[in-house]
Amino acid sequence: MTELERRIAALSCWRGPVTMVPLTGGLTNLSYVVDDAGEKFVVRCGDDIPVHHVFRDRERAASVAAHAAGLSPEVIYGEPGLLVMRFIDGRTFAEADLRANIHHLASLLRKCHREVGQHLAGPPNFFSVFHVIRDYGRTITAADGPFAADVPRFLEAGRVLEAAQVPMPIIFGHHDLLPGNVMDDGRRLWLIDWEYGGFGTAMFDLANLSANGAFGEAEDTMLLDAYFEGRVSAELRRSFQAMKAASALREAMWAMVSDTHLRLPGADYKAHARDYLNRFEELMAR
Repeated sequence: MTELERRIAALSCWRGPVTMVPLTGGLTNLSYVVDDAGEKFVVRCGDDIPVHHVFRDRERAASVAAHAAGLSPEVIYGEPGLLVMRFIDGRTFAEADLRANIHHLASLLRKCHREVGQHLAGPPNFFSVFHVIRDYGRTITAADGPFAADVPRFLEAGRVLEAAQVPMPIIFGHHDLLPGNVMDDGRRLWLIDWEYGGFGTAMFDLANLSANGAFGEAEDTMLLDAYFEGRVSAELRRSFQAMKAASALREAMWAMVSDTHLRLPGADYKAHARDYLNRFEELMAR
């Protein structure tokens, strides 16, 4: 048993001796499924990651608020570096599942945007993809790695894409709608992993969902029409397309920063960066 596993086994929230199995597939955190007297829980393990603007006290607050809104599993216990939640017996999505569930996801996002912020307690995060792109640019440049020479081009793209945005109301968003952060238990969908949860606009969540799901024009039209209930102007659609490119660029730059600052077994950050750079280039070419 590792030191981390011994720490998890000793948590005061358990009713007796526990067993645990590592969860695979994450890009940032280690997680375990823990069995405590026949009841299952998930333990997310991770410290603050300042280069990614991830602070665990705010992730916990967002997770609690998301549960109160009926979107996410209940938080049972937390302490610095560890978050214990009830286990969901379901499967995580793949990209194709995002494309196949557009109307359900649009409804899920409307509920998130309308309700989670009402339940949030304590200091909030604020998420701006364009600030993130600029800040990642500084971090990548300072590391002087293989992507540093491209940073001026990324920053110029960010300026162009930011100028294309239309004013929108402030809502509380998830901001990390990778397929693996959506779960299906056979009855309903759940949103998990609220590291980047914070106040922003609905446009990023919509564009992030589309970019991560490799949506085409037909899927984008379906998503926007479902979320905005058919009230979608040409200006709003242009803003969405620009935000979609910004989302892909942010994900690519996230992987570039992670390649220098994170060490998670099995995570290939360079491959992730190349994948999303290709998506970004294709979206910019449109």
